[in-house]
Amino acid sequence: MFTSTIGTPLDARNVIRSWHRLQLAHGQPRREFHVTRHTAASLKLAEGVPVKVVQEVLGHSLLSTTADIYGHLFPEAFDQAADAMERALAG
Repeated sequence: MFTSTIGTPLDARNVIRSWHRLQLAHGQPRREFHVTRHTAASLKLAEGVPVKVVQEVLGHSLLSTTADIYGHLFPEAFDQAADAMERALAG
């Protein structure tokens, strides 16, 4: 939770308005604030953070939810999995 300068919770509407003003000021297309959650999860997975950890950070009750939403973003993971199996079998 984010708080104001006096320690009270920020009003979600004000956070959203500030987010949209920031996008406009930097010439970015208007995107909903939720996109930051998706971006953060995608970057964590791309950097090798285990899916189980990302699941817990996001609060998904099922690992499959996280894998289904974000797994398609990294097709190179299939190549890495095949390479790992080849190394394991080659001894």
